Formats: sequence, structure tokens, C-alpha cells
Amino acid sequence: MERARRIEGHLRGNKVNLQANFCSAPNFAQSDEDVVIVAAKRTPICKAKRGSFKDTSHSDLLNAALHAVLKDGGVRPDQVQDICVGNVLRPGSGANDFRMAQLFGGFPETVPLTTCNRQCSSGLQAVMNIVGSIRAGQIDIGIGAGVESMSIDSMGAAANMAIHPKVFEHETAVQCLLPMGMTSENVAERYGITRQQQDEMAVRSHANAAKAQNNGLFDNEIVPVKTVLIGKDGEEKEVIVSKDDGVREGTNLSILGKLRAAFKENGSTTAGNSSQVSDGAAAVLLARRNVARKLGLPILGVVRSYAVEGVRPDVMGIGPAVAIPSALKKLSLNINDIEIYEINEAFASQATYCVDKLGIPAEKVNPKGGAIALGHPLGCTGARQISTLLHELKRRGKRGLGVVSMCIGTGMGAAAVIEYPGN
Repeated sequence: MERARRIEGHLRGNKVNLQANFCSAPNFAQSDEDVVIVAAKRTPICKAKRGSFKDTSHSDLLNAALHAVLKDGGVRPDQVQDICVGNVLRPGSGANDFRMAQLFGGFPETVPLTTCNRQCSSGLQAVMNIVGSIRAGQIDIGIGAGVESMSIDSMGAAANMAIHPKVFEHETAVQCLLPMGMTSENVAERYGITRQQQDEMAVRSHANAAKAQNNGLFDNEIVPVKTVLIGKDGEEKEVIVSKDDGVREGTNLSILGKLRAAFKENGSTTAGNSSQVSDGAAAVLLARRNVARKLGLPILGVVRSYAVEGVRPDVMGIGPAVAIPSALKKLSLNINDIEIYEINEAFASQATYCVDKLGIPAEKVNPKGGAIALGHPLGCTGARQISTLLHELKRRGKRGLGVVSMCIGTGMGAAAVIEYPGN
């Protein structure tokens, strides 16, 4: 009933009240059974089709991230008991591709691998699948990862799939076929999110990302990737990619205001206030606390809660505004208890709505920029956000809580609460 009440409140436009009169997060009791994050790393995120990874395979991106967390965590490949990889666009979500990549990348055949596809939250879901396996006592150490090459795999491929005819007889089911850009327009129109507000979020995203990039704040989370770029004449050039290439320093309202609506005539969603189509990979190494302690592994974070909630597919972007309260409620937390919110900027319309709806202070949201500036490689993003979150909390030094959240195509939202235990 509580879940239904909250979703109904979003559809009616009522403001969610999760504020409280205190701001200090509670101290959680440590348990040997806690699932801890030993390491979290990502590749740079690069523009699809024209960025530095346009000629780089999924396998090379994935292996770079997998081996980076092993190196950071001080774990051998044969100590990993399972790997789960989030992916959206590969046929079969890459189950065969990534198993083969894992093997030729140096993992022994004794280490199993699976993949998952929960649309834009696939990277986060992969991490939580490993968390669930550890909590269930099935494994002690595992890796949750995500990868996407939107240069290689097209989002349009799904348009050719066969659709059951009964879908067209069900209003909500047929909404799942809406282009994501149209769901952004629906959120903007239904909840009164203006073009100005959307462009303002885009400006802030690029400004935060540019500042972080210029100050080296991404350096500890990024693993440089050696790859090959193929020129127009077929000439191959070996390069080392070490930074995100979608950040546009100096982006302002005047520049964004000149862009036309991308999905609907006289609409408000443009290429400038939407996430970038991108390539990249990320990985998160997890362990049971007592096993991490026994092996002398570092503890970068602790997974505290996770929630996935469903919403109407035609306004799928409101998902975080439902999932975040659900994840906080599991821990009796309120909005002010969280130091950083990494909320995926699939579209500025939906991200703006979620932030406003929950009353999250703007300075707590994506302090190093979000997907509008960094890019959104679909299956990678959730795992990337965990890396961005924890390395920023570590830089700040003190114990703190962070939230990773995103909307999900077909009408869902996901959110996880992660603790940084302090230096």
C-alpha cells in the first residue's frame, strides 16, 4: 500500500516528503556478513561512433575494467568466484562474448560468468546480483560489471523484433514501445519541467565534469586503456585513452538554447539536455567482510540497501523519485542523510523532476557531472556511478553515505545506498 501511495503521488504531482530535522546519518553496526566493495574502477567514457573507443571491442573495454579492480583490490583472478556483467545491446546481452573475453583475458575457466539486462540499470543490477550471491552464502568474492559499445551495437536493432499482438490491446504494455525521447517529453509536459530548467541542468553537468576533469578528480577511478583508432583512410594509430571525451567545457545556456528539439516538434528535449550515446566499461569487486578481512583486502565501501520499483512506461524517467525513497526507507534514512546522489541524467527533464520531487539539494547531485556530460553507455552506467561515487567520498575523507540511482526504460527505477566507511 505504501508503494502504491507513493507512485500515485507522483502521477498526481504531490511532493514526496522525506525530509527530517537532522542531517547526520546513523552509524551502522559492522557485521562479518556485510557485503563490502573492495575496488571500483572504470574506463574513460567516450562518444559513440566518433570518440576514442569507436574501434574498440566490448571485450577489450570489459577486460580493462575487470583487471583494474583486481589490481586495485589485490585479488588474483582465480580467487574470484563469479562475475556478472550488465549489458543492453549485445545479442543475448553478451553472454557468449563476455565469457570468451573473460577467458582470453586471463581468467581461468574455473571462474564462471553470467550477464544481465535491466536496461539502463544493468550495471547496477549486475553488482547487486553479486551482492545477492554473497548474502546467500553462494560465493565469498565476485565482480559486478557493466559494458556497452554503442559504436558497435545500435539501439535501433530492437525495432525489428517480433511483438506479441496482445501488446497493442493493452494501454500500459504498448507504452513500452515509446521512444525514450518521447518519455522525456511526457515527463516535461506532465510535470511542468521547462526547457530552461533542462538546459540549466545540462550546463551544470558539463561545468561540474569539466571542473572535476581539470582538477584530476577522475584519475583514481579511471583505468587508462590502450587501443587502436582507425582513420578514414584505414590507417591504424595506437593511442592510450585516459579521460572522458564528451565533456564540453564552456557549455552555456546561449549555446544550448540554439539546439532544436530532438524528438518532438516544439518539444523541450534536445541533444544538449539528454545523455550522450557512449562507449565504456566499469567493474566493482565485492566480498564478504570477514573474507576481505582475512585476506587483508581494502574496504572502499559497504552496500547497505537496494530497491527497484515500477512506474508507468510512458513516464519511465520518474523512476528514481520512487526507487530512492524505497531504498532509504529500508534503512530508516531520510534525504538529508545522504552526502552524494549519483542520479543518471538520462534526460534533464526526468533528472530535474526527480531532484525537485524529492527535495534534494542541487549541490549533492552529481558533483562531478552526470550522463549529459560524461555519457551513458547503457549497460555500464550503474557500475560507473558506483566508482564515481566512492572515489569522491574517499577524496572527501570522512564517513558518508551515497545513493546511485537511475530510471529504466519500460518503466522502472533503481536505487542503491552505499556507505563509505571513512579514511
